[in-house]
Amino acid sequence: MSTFYLFEAAAGLALFQCDSVDETNVKSKQIQKQFSDFAQFAEICHLKAFQPFISAEIALNNALAIHTGSVTQELVDFLSTNLPPVGKKSNFQIAISDKSLAAGLQQYLNLKSKMNEATAQVFRGIRTHFVDFLRNEDFKERDYIQAQLGLAHQVSRNKVKLDINREDKHVTQAISIIEQMDKDLNTLSMRIKEWYSWHFPELAKIVTDNRLFTRIVDTYGDKKNINDEQLEAIEELTTDAELAKQIVEAAKISMGQDISELDLSTLKDLCIRVLNQFEFRDNIQEYLKNKMTTIAPNLTALIGENVAAKLIAHSGSLINLAKYPASTIQILGAEKALFRALKTRGNTPKYGLLYHSTYIGRANGTDKGKISRNLANKCAIASRLDHFLIQPTEKFGIKLKDQMEQRLKFLTAGGELNKNTDIMDEVLTELKGEGLYFDSEKQLTKKDKKSKKAKSKKVVEEVQEEPIEQPQEAPKKKRKSSKQQ
Repeated sequence: MSTFYLFEAAAGLALFQCDSVDETNVKSKQIQKQFSDFAQFAEICHLKAFQPFISAEIALNNALAIHTGSVTQELVDFLSTNLPPVGKKSNFQIAISDKSLAAGLQQYLNLKSKMNEATAQVFRGIRTHFVDFLRNEDFKERDYIQAQLGLAHQVSRNKVKLDINREDKHVTQAISIIEQMDKDLNTLSMRIKEWYSWHFPELAKIVTDNRLFTRIVDTYGDKKNINDEQLEAIEELTTDAELAKQIVEAAKISMGQDISELDLSTLKDLCIRVLNQFEFRDNIQEYLKNKMTTIAPNLTALIGENVAAKLIAHSGSLINLAKYPASTIQILGAEKALFRALKTRGNTPKYGLLYHSTYIGRANGTDKGKISRNLANKCAIASRLDHFLIQPTEKFGIKLKDQMEQRLKFLTAGGELNKNTDIMDEVLTELKGEGLYFDSEKQLTKKDKKSKKAKSKKVVEEVQEEPIEQPQEAPKKKRKSSKQQ
């Protein structure tokens, strides 16, 4: 039985025929040596047909189709032309290097594919000597390298284009920066507290907020400057009259040692840098909030921008999060605890990243698992709405949030609960009433065109209503008659 090998290269489609391959001893040194030499390998395997790609677009479509496991029309025509007719008495088989093509070849051409360890070694030899096989086709190694490079760039560009309308990659970087800055700011604030506590140890127990503590150290420095005269200024700084009085009283009876001007100036420089980092962190937080309201408005309205961004970052993208079931979203971030529990046959975790939301903290100890499961269900709905909605809106997320509040009240005091279908119908009726409901993207583009036409008509009408001032003609000079001249 003869075996044909389908090789998909960057330059085109190739079909090889190899009949005398010893599949049992394919890993032996003798066979490997035979495969490494082109002259010996050409005796075993020869090129039956080669069809180069006419354009770069066809090469890209073929590469993407192979990646997804679909069969292109070019591949069907190529195989049907160069393979023997398929029938009950057909005495050949086709070897492929990608498993995903097996179902497509069986469906379109009724071909049974073959793929094992021996075919992998043959494909390795074909890949090594492919340029040598194409010498007769006026094909050079430089051309093949250029084809590979061009196709690689096109595939990468196409992958980026698929995600061009989604900006969740920026959200992933922003939430990672915020988490890193929180750790760094906490460490630096603890250094400032330990350093300044040698001079004013009582202040660290009174002021627990790191940012306020740093601002007090930067503003007043030496504890001698904290007195009754500065009480009003300290009240403005702390926005708490009782706290300001405690700080002033503690400064009077402080047991700390004196601090030199050099040490104090260095400490103040550190405080200024830390305060700048706090401001930068606030800017990143505002940026993240604005991004999340445009990318995932429903998920943000449900659990907040930080937890929503952590879910997106942990899953990789909003598309991946939309594909996850609610049970997976519930334990995102607790994978180690889950596998440890499965290994030791212990209790599995009830929540992962969802623990940082406010709902689980407000629930009772016995109800935390129920709230976590219900919240994961709502997050799955919200993420799918954010990904698939044509016109993004946060109204679904607000309704889901109200539903979670009802669930918390139901677990403590009982009551009635709204169904998901009722909530969705309410939001859809609101959107239809406001003219924000679209069945397809064509309706959205038509509405945009109508709005642009209406704006242009208004501009034209305003221009027409404005009176056009005509320039006044200069008075003509009278010519002197010839008699007077």
